[in-house]
Amino acid sequence: MTMGPRFGNPEDARPYFKATNAVFEQIKKLKTPNVEMRYLSMGMSNSYKIAIEEGANIVRIGTILFGDRIS
Repeated sequence: MTMGPRFGNPEDARPYFKATNAVFEQIKKLKTPNVEMRYLSMGMSNSYKIAIEEGANIVRIGTILFGDRIS
């Protein structure tokens, strides 16, 4: 799971998502017994579009669905 910066320009998260995807793919290529690399969880409500562009297949979009948290 990689979240990237919570606020600011979502594009700023792209380098983190690229790096996470690169590690994900490296581990996947190892074909380690009993390890299945299927899910790449990256991004949150602010950056989910960039995360998907960089390979995420799970995103966290709670704020989009439920609104901001009440402190």
